[in-house]
Amino acid sequence: LFQPESEVETDERGFKLYDVLDALYMDKMVKSIHDWMESTASAGVVAEGPLSRREDLKNTDDVYILIVEGFLLYSYEPLNEVWNRRFFLTLPYEECKRRRSTRVYQPADTPGYFDGHVWPMYLKYKNELEENASNIVYLDGTKSQDELLSFVYCDIIQELEKLKE
Repeated sequence: LFQPESEVETDERGFKLYDVLDALYMDKMVKSIHDWMESTASAGVVAEGPLSRREDLKNTDDVYILIVEGFLLYSYEPLNEVWNRRFFLTLPYEECKRRRSTRVYQPADTPGYFDGHVWPMYLKYKNELEENASNIVYLDGTKSQDELLSFVYCDIIQELEKLKE
């Protein structure tokens, strides 16, 4: 969830800086995730922190999985304690620019915004992840949605099976 346009900073070129943490209501996201975790825990499902205690998985048939989608997720420290698995979608420049050009944003992208802000921020964030974050599975965003979803599903099932052993 983005801050109102009037609250989003503008850089020296006049680009609204939507691809930074301050442009988002990250505290609301953290609260929503923790609320979900608490509600599943109250239903008898182990959900405090990462599901790493094998005995907890062995003693239940119910496992709830929350998938959180968004950009900048892994650079917000309060969320890093809740991730069991991290996926990062990669795209080459041309494909990313093509997809972005087909979307309608409110407010609309200003001319040069993709090359002047969006792509450089994607590269910065990706480089930071490669240097600092562990346990990230990089996904080829040029593959079909079905292929990507199938891969993620199989990966999650494999991870759950490992935890149950």
